[in-house]
Amino acid sequence: MDSASVQGRRQTREWIIQMLFQLDFNPVALEELFLDFWEERSPSARERAFAEEMVAGVMAERDAVDEQLSRYAKNWDSDRLGAVDRAVMRLAVYEMVHCDETPPVVAINEAVHFAKDLSSFQSGRFVNGVLDRIRKELDRPARTPNRPAGE
Repeated sequence: MDSASVQGRRQTREWIIQMLFQLDFNPVALEELFLDFWEERSPSARERAFAEEMVAGVMAERDAVDEQLSRYAKNWDSDRLGAVDRAVMRLAVYEMVHCDETPPVVAINEAVHFAKDLSSFQSGRFVNGVLDRIRKELDRPARTPNRPAGE
């Protein structure tokens, strides 16, 4: 992936986190969220499709993702996590578990970046620790996309 693609994907992940954060405080139908959210932004068709697919996926798997977060964030139920940290980690867990094209370490690195940038430096360390514990339990390579044999 070239530098522009990486920056585009990072911007898109930031939008995803913003949408997940919004949904925590103002649960609405995804169609309504997307319509309102894109009104003020100019994503490419590819960025928009990726963001909407990820938000829909995270929301569809939210209970399972939150259960994982609660299990691995020692003494922290997912509803006790800071809202930004929760949104960041929901996206990362979803990507690690359900998005074979994203290496788990990429999902973790992006989550740590956003936790530090949008929350606090301490959040970055906390997010890294929780997500790394989850990554160790995954049945897939940490640093490469998970591709079926023969690809």
